Amino acid sequence: MEHFIVSARKYRPKTFKDVVGQQAITNTLLNAIENNHLAQALLFTGPRGVGKTSCARILAKKINQDDATSEDDDFSFNIFELDAASNNSVDDIRSLIDQVRIPPQVGKYKVYIIDEVHMLSSAAFNAFLKTLEEPPKHAIFILATTEKHKIIPTILSRCQIFDFKRITVTDAKEYLAYIAEEQGIEAEDDALHIIAQKADGAMRDALSIFDRVVSFSGKQLTRQAVTENLNVLDYETFFDCTNLLLNNNIPEALLLFNNTLAKGFEGQHFISGLASHFRDLLVCKNKNTISLLEVGEQTKEKYLTQAKKASEAFLLEAIEKANTCDLNYRAAKNQRLLVELCLMQIASITFEAEKKKSKNFIIPATFFISTSKPIKNTQKQESKQTPLAPAKEDTTVPESVTPIDEVANETIKEQNNTSVVSSDKRVSGLSLKSIREKQIFKKQQEERLQINKLDLPEEPFEFKDLMKYWKSYIALLNKQGEKIMASILEADKPKLNGHTISLEFPNETMKVELERAKGPLLEHLRTNLKNFSIDLSITINETIEKKYAYSVREKYEKLREKNPALDTLRITFGLDID
Repeated sequence: MEHFIVSARKYRPKTFKDVVGQQAITNTLLNAIENNHLAQALLFTGPRGVGKTSCARILAKKINQDDATSEDDDFSFNIFELDAASNNSVDDIRSLIDQVRIPPQVGKYKVYIIDEVHMLSSAAFNAFLKTLEEPPKHAIFILATTEKHKIIPTILSRCQIFDFKRITVTDAKEYLAYIAEEQGIEAEDDALHIIAQKADGAMRDALSIFDRVVSFSGKQLTRQAVTENLNVLDYETFFDCTNLLLNNNIPEALLLFNNTLAKGFEGQHFISGLASHFRDLLVCKNKNTISLLEVGEQTKEKYLTQAKKASEAFLLEAIEKANTCDLNYRAAKNQRLLVELCLMQIASITFEAEKKKSKNFIIPATFFISTSKPIKNTQKQESKQTPLAPAKEDTTVPESVTPIDEVANETIKEQNNTSVVSSDKRVSGLSLKSIREKQIFKKQQEERLQINKLDLPEEPFEFKDLMKYWKSYIALLNKQGEKIMASILEADKPKLNGHTISLEFPNETMKVELERAKGPLLEHLRTNLKNFSIDLSITINETIEKKYAYSVREKYEKLREKNPALDTLRITFGLDID
């Protein structure tokens, strides 16, 4: 079997023209060689896999070439490479300094390439300072590192620094297309683009990924094969998800997210990718920013088409919500729920409750108040013909005793106590129109209640009967777990004045809490006592006053009232009160 050479080695640049994405640096080095303006100490810094070591080798070869030599001469005897990661001691640097003194046998220069120079120890750096500052005429040092900040300033000040940039997605894709053509591989443009994106600016990584995908798919390199092999989310996933969110289709969006999780992707990967997709759609809204979209031509057309469907306001709010979800993902206890809530919120951005039906959505956005159809009352209604029978003490507490949200409580009461409501239009429960209609309905209900009171029983009762049902209601509250309300009712003994029950509390808080929940209490008493004119009066006792002692004399008088012997003590010892 023929020995396989990885693409990162096989297609390693041999000339400056072969270097991808570093044209500014290669042109500078070529001009410096031609004009004899090359520094003797160079520092190549930048991310991994962008061509630092390759440029150092090309430069070392280039400066020794002349008219009498060919491009195939490698001048290996003039080039010395030192891996500082494994040779970082003072002895290694001293050995290098000893070699520098010997002039080259062939060519003009001896080139010393020190890779990963930031791994040198502090003592090694200090031993290298003098030689680096004043090297022999025949010596050139090229230092390469990915972490410039770890190099001491005295070394940096003696070097000419070249900052290598990340390889752009476009440059990496074009070079991969060239290699695919060299190897006779048919590759889709989008497939190469995904590989270039996955490499994250490192050409060496892009070539390694390319070899892996080719081993998986053979001579046909498709986008689907690349996404499956690299385990990345396809563009189609985000296009489909965005269409569902624009159509307010929450159920399908949640199912799509569930399918994504089932394929082994993490929720944060999905939501961050969705945020990036919204960003790409946003840059497509303006002709001047389309160049910021780093995708293939086929995918670009899809972005431009979908960008016309989404408004800028939607995209800006969607980006904000998705980015917030991404930031909070790691701290969330229920991470799946966090992403699902984010999808629901984004799908609701363009949702108009008055115009769309809620039956197609998991969470109905409106509740409706209608006059065309009567609302069935689940509770037993009293009638004129049927007298009310007294309830037993162990009857269950009415449903309204259960604590629920105040707005929902009001809505339920309105629906349960009426057969016809005033509005025949469908109205959002959170709109101002709904609030106004609630107020009108409440007023109408009170007016009907005043009329119906004339036909309701008002049988006389005694105080002992009142206390009997008062205590039974407190017992029912305790049974239902309403301990706070039960303790409020036990805080004062009720006083009966005609048909009005009076209660007195020491603070405003207890009064407010009882007023909120007095409806079920009055219903319980009126029904069992057969008297619907019973009412509740709640007052606050603010007559308690406290007198505080402020001066020394007042404090002394206060203490003397408690202990008269204190005055005898003062007289005996002749003490004064200041």
